[in-house]
Amino acid sequence: MSAWIHMIALEDAQGPLVAAYEKVKTPHGTVDNVMKAHSLRPHTMEGHVALYRSVLHSPDNTLPFWFLEVVASYVSMLNQCSYSLSHHFANARRLMADPVRAEAVRQALMDSAPERVFAGKELELLRYAGKLTTDVARMVQGDIQALHAAGCNDGEILEVNQVCAYFNYSNRLLNGLGVTTEGDVIGYYSES
Repeated sequence: MSAWIHMIALEDAQGPLVAAYEKVKTPHGTVDNVMKAHSLRPHTMEGHVALYRSVLHSPDNTLPFWFLEVVASYVSMLNQCSYSLSHHFANARRLMADPVRAEAVRQALMDSAPERVFAGKELELLRYAGKLTTDVARMVQGDIQALHAAGCNDGEILEVNQVCAYFNYSNRLLNGLGVTTEGDVIGYYSES
């Protein structure tokens, strides 16, 4: 079982679900369980994949994809979402193409100590994502001012805000429905 609710298998899909599954195929040609979890309501799957692709895979983003994947992983760690962490740290690791640095980043984030491996605007963006995830009611204008002081522009802040918001949504979808990675091809990017 890869979720606590029924998920319709690709081979059993009918009607609008067939088209929805086609839209959400990964570069590997598979459909991940995070999308199959929507199979009883395909219209929610379409909204989910549009948001996912816009926050993590749009060429219009200016922050490096590896860093957006690190933000995704950090949010997923803080939310204790092993599904997203499995997929997105695999992505970060592949995009960093430096196994030693990737392991140092993973360990620092697991210890809630991003300052061990990040500085400047990257560190401040991770701190922002952490607070937005774990202490959202205490967000203040000073949080944005700290990002500006570290050299972040408003577009970069928005990119991290959206990755953080998306993963807080997705982590709750996954943890709330007991979705596992069973049967998934882990990660969006191919191994180098």
